[in-house]
Order: sequence, then C-alpha cells, then structure tokens
Amino acid sequence: MILCLFLGTAMAQFHIIPKPVELHKGEGSFLITEKTRINYPKDADTQKLVQYFKNKMVEISGYHLKDAKSPSKNVIVFSQTAPTSLGKEGYELEINPEKITIKYNSREGAFYGVQTLLQMLPMVRNNAPLIVQSVQIKDYPRYKWRGMMLDVSRHFYSVEAIKQTLDMLAFYKVNTFQWHLCDNEGWRLEIKKYPKLTEIGAWRMEIPKARIYQKDTVPTGEKYLYGGYYTQEQAKDIVAYAKERNITVIPEIEMPGHSGAALAAYPQFSCNGKAQKTPNSILHHTDEYRDSFNLEYCAGKDETFTFLENILKEVMEIFPSEYIHIGGDEVDKKHWETCTLCQARMKKENLKDTHELQSYFVKRIEKFLTKHHRKLLGWDEILEGGLAPSATVMSWRGEKGGIAAAKMGHDVVMSPSNPLYFIRHQDRSEIGKYWAPKYSINTLEAVYAYNPSSDKLSPEQQKYVLGTQFAVWTEFMSSVLHYEYMIYPRMQAFAEMAWTPLENKNFDDFVKRLNEYHFDEWKLKGINFYPKYYDKTAY
Repeated sequence: MILCLFLGTAMAQFHIIPKPVELHKGEGSFLITEKTRINYPKDADTQKLVQYFKNKMVEISGYHLKDAKSPSKNVIVFSQTAPTSLGKEGYELEINPEKITIKYNSREGAFYGVQTLLQMLPMVRNNAPLIVQSVQIKDYPRYKWRGMMLDVSRHFYSVEAIKQTLDMLAFYKVNTFQWHLCDNEGWRLEIKKYPKLTEIGAWRMEIPKARIYQKDTVPTGEKYLYGGYYTQEQAKDIVAYAKERNITVIPEIEMPGHSGAALAAYPQFSCNGKAQKTPNSILHHTDEYRDSFNLEYCAGKDETFTFLENILKEVMEIFPSEYIHIGGDEVDKKHWETCTLCQARMKKENLKDTHELQSYFVKRIEKFLTKHHRKLLGWDEILEGGLAPSATVMSWRGEKGGIAAAKMGHDVVMSPSNPLYFIRHQDRSEIGKYWAPKYSINTLEAVYAYNPSSDKLSPEQQKYVLGTQFAVWTEFMSSVLHYEYMIYPRMQAFAEMAWTPLENKNFDDFVKRLNEYHFDEWKLKGINFYPKYYDKTAY
C-alpha cells in the first residue's frame, strides 16, 4: 500500500504548466526532508533566489533547508552551467534519487527552474517527506515578452491583491506586468508635483452595476464614493516584489485620450478648460459619456506637455522599466477640431489633419522619453498619422496594427482583443462585458490556440514580434472574486501559449494537467476560478 501511494504521488507530477520543451522521465525519486541541503554560488542574485526558495519550502513543508558546502547526497544544487543556447530564461532540471540540479545561465533561468520544481512537489504534504519523481527537463521560452495588463482605474485593487497576482504570474513564467494606472474613471498613482491627481482624480461617485458578480457585497442602487491610489512607496515596493519574481512592471500613463480623471483634477490642460468631476464608469463608451466630459489633453498648449513631462519624470523614478506605455488609443479628436490652439498647432507644424496632430503629440512625448533613455510603447492607434521613430506597438484591434508595424521594422507585442481580452465571456452563459454578440466570447480553447506569429509576416519580419500579452479591463470586475473568476484558468492557457513550442501543445493534455494539480491547488488557496473544465472524474 505504501508503495502504491509512493508511485501514485510520483507519477502524477508531470503536470507542469507551461509544458516544457523537453521532458524525459527517469527511474526512482528524490525525497526532500528536513535533512536536505542546498549548494549554490554565493553571488548576490543567487543568494536572494535561494532565500526565496527556502522561504517557499518553509511555507510548503515546514522544512528549514540549510546550506551544503559542497555537492553531496540528498542535496539541491544550483549550477550556472547551462548551455548558452537556452538563453537567459532557459534552464535544465535534473532529478535523480541522490540530488536535484538546476542548471542555468542567469538568475531568470534559475528562477524558472525553481518554479518548475515547485510545481512537481506533492500537493498533499502533511509534514511528510516530499517525493519528487526523477526527470530530465530542458526548457526555454518561445517568446521573450509574456505579459499581463491589469486595469486598476475602473476598479482599484489592493497592494496585497497585486502581489498575489504577481505570485501567480511568476509561478506560470509570465514575465511582464503592464499596470494601467490611469484612465477616465480614476488616477491611481501618487504624483507629488500634482497632488490633485489623487486628491480629486482618484475618486468618483459610483453606482454599482446591475450585472455584478453574485458574491460581491457592495450595495445596489445608491451612490457612494469609490476610489483609491498607490503611494509612490507602495508602487516601488510592488516593483521590487515583481523584480524578485522575474517580472518587469511597465507603467501605463494614458495620453492624449482616456484622461478624464486627470482633467477633473487639472482642467486647464483640456481644450476648453471646463471644470468637471471624475467620470463615472457606468457611461463608458456611450455618446452621452463622451459629450459630458473632457477626455483628451489639449495638443495645442505647451503647458500640456510640461504637465505630462513632469508626471513622467516622477513615473520614471519609480519604474526602472525599459518601456513606458503611453496609451494612445481611442482618442476622440472632436475637441481638437474646434480648438483654436490645436488648429494653430496644426498650422504651425504643417499637419493636415487631427490624426497627424496625434502623431505629433506621440512623437513629442517619445522624444522626451528617448532623452531619458526609455522607449515608448503604445496601443496600435499610435500608427495613425505616422509612427514615432522608435516606438513599439501593442496591437489590440486584431493583428493588423502589429503586422503593419513589424513590416515597418518596429517591435510589436500582440494583444488582440480576440482572444486576449479577459473582460469578455468565457461562454455565452457567463458574465463579462458584452461588446458585440459575434466577438464577445474568448474561450479557454481560443486563448490556448492563439499564435502571435502571424503567417502574414515573413520569418525576418516575425523577429519583430517580441511576444504577446493578455489584458484585464475591469469595468465589471468590482471584486477580487470576480477578477479571479475571469482570469483563471485563461491565464494558464496564455502562459503555455506564450512559452511552449507549437509542436508541444495539446489542449486536451493541458486540461488534463489542470485537473491533475492546478485546480486543486487553487482550491487550497481559495482562488475563485472558472469551473467549466474542472472534472476530476475524467482524469
């Protein structure tokens, strides 16, 4: 009976997500006990990673693993000896009855080797030795950019909730977190030079939506003040927390559109200077909404650019990321068409229409970012009127914008709303934002099947596709429960799509692995996942 339990535990351990490039099962198993030791190089990065691993082992098993001066039996070895062909995020994991060895080229690869090992640990622990099946794994990512965008403007999430998300992204080898920190409905980052951004722009009068998730407890039918923001110290803490987990945090500061909250705080930077309250999200995307508020910065005022550059200076002090996302999407240009200052700008700069005025706006901001050794990233509308010289395009309106940018020699991140917007239904009976009947459903299968490398690009042009990213717009996600429901398990389908070679993918096998380990692990952690594919009787 003990042998059967041993074999059952060991054989159920190859449920890794994302699926590795190569995996070869071995004979026997390694037992992690309180006597297991760790041997590793003593550079600062590796020491931090090993401490992270030790903390995880205490959390999982209660074991406080100690260091070994030299490799021996019952030891976990970190060795910077992986083939350079694996790249900085690749690793090799070798497990036999005597030792576990993680080989890598950089801290990133070592970190992902650790995540794979953690997924191989038995779920039922009970302070007993952890049995890990012998195996040889060689692994590296398909794309270098594997990202998530989270909108915290429409609904605000705590620092704790953000960190929980970062933990799960790291566990599934997602390495980029785009933080949508401002939009019409809320400004969420402290800017010390402009305190009204959070004193006014972070708060709105709200009425709960009728289509609210059933486990939410917010009152219905009555107005209440809604909002919140992150202090600069909190944002720095999140950046550091993410870095420890091999995640780059990219701030998104929307401009020139989607700026209603900022203009509620500082209306002088709109075309007409009209005072307004922070817009309410209920009216989002309606004509009434757009007619009621100033949502775009004035492109004709030099003061607008001074304001934005001062904001970006503080943003860059908080976020060391190579990229700064400036939005650039869905700019309603009707105010520009009647604004005397915008028209004067167009005449002075010899711009033929407001599309070219938007291009002027983006190029001016890009020049500022380049001066500060950063790169501009924007939604695919930044192509309109002429693309800034070194801009990177995030393609959301399908792949058309990304394909056009790649053909022009610009880097691209594919984030098409179909299938990578997780605000949308998972099937027709589910909640989410119903934008259009034909395009409103993004199923788990569709996420898994997506291929960011369009066949409309040549092999040389495909090199400009840095990777892919899913987006979580939160107009209807007023609680963490609803937010979790919308991203699990689609996050895991995305992670495997972005990491695993096409030839290794199999949707049925993916669902099998979810049922062998991941669904139950989430249940233990209290994660409110979408349950359609949870079927223990089938596997």
